[in-house]
Order: sequence, then C-alpha cells, then structure tokens
Amino acid sequence: MKVLHFHRKPHPFHYSIEQLFEAIRQHFPKDMSVEVAVCPHPSQGLLPRLKNLLFASRCRGDIYHITGDVHYLALALPRKNTILTVHDLGFLRQSNSIARQILYWFWLKIPLARVAMVTTISEATKRDILQYLPGYPEDKIQVIPNPVLPFFRPDPKSFDAALPTILLVGTKPNKNLPRMLAALEGIPCRVRIIGERKSEAEALFSQYRLPHTWLEHLTQEELLEAYSSSDLLLFASTLEGFGMPILEAQAVGRPVITSNCSSMPEVAGEGACLVDPFDINSIREGLLHVIGDGTYRDELVQKGWENVKRFEAGEVARRYGELYTSLNSPRRR
Repeated sequence: MKVLHFHRKPHPFHYSIEQLFEAIRQHFPKDMSVEVAVCPHPSQGLLPRLKNLLFASRCRGDIYHITGDVHYLALALPRKNTILTVHDLGFLRQSNSIARQILYWFWLKIPLARVAMVTTISEATKRDILQYLPGYPEDKIQVIPNPVLPFFRPDPKSFDAALPTILLVGTKPNKNLPRMLAALEGIPCRVRIIGERKSEAEALFSQYRLPHTWLEHLTQEELLEAYSSSDLLLFASTLEGFGMPILEAQAVGRPVITSNCSSMPEVAGEGACLVDPFDINSIREGLLHVIGDGTYRDELVQKGWENVKRFEAGEVARRYGELYTSLNSPRRR
C-alpha cells in the first residue's frame, strides 16, 4: 500500500505539522510505503493554490492524506481514499467577514464533503466541526492526537520556589498574554517567553514590572533548553486545537498550569493544574498553589510523565496505520 502525505510548502517558522508527521512516519510497518508530497507553491493567493491543486491531481497513491493547513487539496483528490486532518478551526475566527466565508467554504465545508474520512487532533476540534457543520456524519470523524516529539525527554531540575522561571509560549490573541501577565504581577519570578516580540506585550511587561526574556525562531535544541531551564509552564490559553506545549513540558518534567476549557484538559490529563483562563484570580491562585506546594508540584510532574505515554509517536502511527488499512480494504474500493 502506498500512502501519500501532503504537506504545505515549507515556511521558515511554520513547520510544526511537518515535524509531527515526520515523527509518525518513523513508526509505520515496512509493508506500508509512506511518501511525502510537498506543495510546490505557498498557499497564498488564487494562482499558487490552483497550481497546488494541479500538482495534487497528478500524484498517485492508494491513500491520500492531507496532513493539515492545505485543506483545499481535497478538491483534486479521489474522495473514496482521501483523509483530511483538521488541527483546529481558528481560521474561522477571522475579523474580515469575506475572508471568513471563503475559508468556511474552501477550508471546511467543501473539503470535508470531498473526503472519505476526517481526523482531528482532539475531541474539542471534533466538537467544533460538528458545530460549524450541523448534520455532518460524526462517524466520518476520528480523533487521533498529535505525538510528542522524541527529543523532548526527562531533564530533572530543582524547583526555585523563591524566584521561579516561568515559561510562556505564544503571543497570538488566544494565548491570553494580558491576563497571564496580570496574574503574575507581584509574584517574584522571571518570565521566559517563546514567540514573536510585540510592543503591546512589552508595554504589559513594563506595567507589571516583570523581568523577562524573549526567545524567537528557536532550533529544536534551543526549544528543549527553554523548557529544561524553566521551572514551570504557564499555558492559560483561551482556545487550542491541541496544546502541544503541555506535552512538551510534561515530557521534560516540568509542572504545567493550563486552561480548563477547549482541548487542554483532554491533552493534559491529570498532569496539570487547571485554571479558568478568563479569570485573572484563577490563574494567580494556580500559580501560587504550584509555586508554594512542593508535594503538589511533584505529583503534577509524575502524572505528566504518565500522561505523555498516551501520545508516543508509535501509538499515533499505529492508529493512522489502521485507518489507512481500513480505507484500502477491498470492500471499500
């Protein structure tokens, strides 16, 4: 059986989907040939996307798997053996109503009608799809989570309760930076933030007098070091299709504070302190609990390591392999 993984054209700073599926591909059985088909053009504008559709229409395999982002490729692939992975529906929260309508039709409604199966990386994303597409067959959606990348590995560290280094990840609106920084006000700490440096965020750091360090465009080794040299992860996002930083911190062995909504509770399992991301006091109470209670911290770390086992690349590959085999069975041809 030949499986084709369709990827978007590489972007210097957006490659998480590609990394995840590269890890998955290492674990497929030898009798399953899994090849990568990379779109030749960036997914920007009409003409480059039409050229990507033409490229996809010329590819040949037994199973076609659109791994994310370039959902519109479903228009050029055979419906009966095409799978589409939907990571999240954040693209439908565009402020521009025209752009939102275009994305609704060509990234969601039409592509999902043009595939045999849809996979999502969380139950939360599955619920979002069913909310936006009432009546869509629920049995056509299978939840298969992302794997934690193997280079995230245990790296024990003594917790600095007097002056903890707190790691934040992301600066987009859903990452909830203003509320998290407000919650940190007055707590002795150092903040390390991974993401694009923004003037609005700098103003908040100054307002709340928080010593901080920006980390941008990190290599894998630098990303691992950012987790290893921090004391805890604060990831009180308001919306996530998955929430990979939760697993990355758990795999390294850091206590996690995350949100009690969206996909984050299902990803974190029992290995995180859950807070209300819309309530600054709730975030602050979670911080004080984790910083002040060593027994609780140790419990979170141990449960985090157990939780990560659910997301090992081999297990994720097994589930995708079963799906490919079922779609390629003679009765479905």
